Amino acid sequence: MYRLPLSLLAVASLLTTANCSSDSASSSATSAVTTPTNGPAEGTADHSGGHTYACPMHPEVTSTKEGQKCPKCGMNLEHNDQVSNGKTYQMKLVPTPAQVTAGQPVTLAFMPVETGNEAAPVPLAVVHEKKIHLIIVSKDLGQFYHEHPEYTAQGDYKVQYTFPKGGDYVLFQDYTPTGSGHQLGRQPLTVAGPAYAPVKFKNDDMQWQQDGYQATLSFDKELKVGQLLGMKINISKDGQPVTDLANYLGALGHVVVISEDTENYLHVHPNEQADKGPNIGFNTNFEKPGLYRVFLQFNHAGKIHTGDFTINVKA
Repeated sequence: MYRLPLSLLAVASLLTTANCSSDSASSSATSAVTTPTNGPAEGTADHSGGHTYACPMHPEVTSTKEGQKCPKCGMNLEHNDQVSNGKTYQMKLVPTPAQVTAGQPVTLAFMPVETGNEAAPVPLAVVHEKKIHLIIVSKDLGQFYHEHPEYTAQGDYKVQYTFPKGGDYVLFQDYTPTGSGHQLGRQPLTVAGPAYAPVKFKNDDMQWQQDGYQATLSFDKELKVGQLLGMKINISKDGQPVTDLANYLGALGHVVVISEDTENYLHVHPNEQADKGPNIGFNTNFEKPGLYRVFLQFNHAGKIHTGDFTINVKA
């Protein structure tokens, strides 16, 4: 199994480049939770009675009852009578220098803009302790990095980064404009310099080991599209279960799932649980079949660890 370098991570759930979309199968876990398809559902901004609670990462998942959880990612539904402000957004990337070269620092500047009103400021909400979660992967999905651009006086968000090798990469940004729903930015980027050797992933690989740690990925059902899946990751160290996981960005673990062609992106958050391991539970679903790479980040003994798995989802 290809081993990833350790790095920092975090961040959303749904499998399209635009990220969030409807999936009626996901609403079956809790009858009070709805995913609207045609027209506004009860509890949306057009509903006249009561309050609305919506998932911060999946604004199409709503409920009129307090205390519900999103069946897609496990997050608590938050009070939000305006599920979406009806605006669309895009994230602009400006690297400095413009020619990004392996081994040389580059400043990556990100600017969220409102489509059709590019001059308007776009304030961002804090989600899992950060305003932007930047995920950098090599095109072959053999490398994974998680960074957090910070707001600057120029009105953009910057992070300095050094690509270890040249070649093709894809940059994803998880962000949520204030008063709107979750957004996903995506930009391909070619880095000059000696290129990484591409890795071809094919078979399921649900075991990861590094630095004495082992993580095992499992699902409660066969991996098929269109159904709610319970996902569990078990973590051990030197053969002993890890029962003292610490939070990372407000959660016991973060999982990002990316399709082989890098067009489909899924960010899954863990379910709430009273213990601190060794198992971390998640809920998720898949809308398209194919091969996916699963990236886990967890915090233990004062260090962020990054594990990787490979799964094949059937039609």
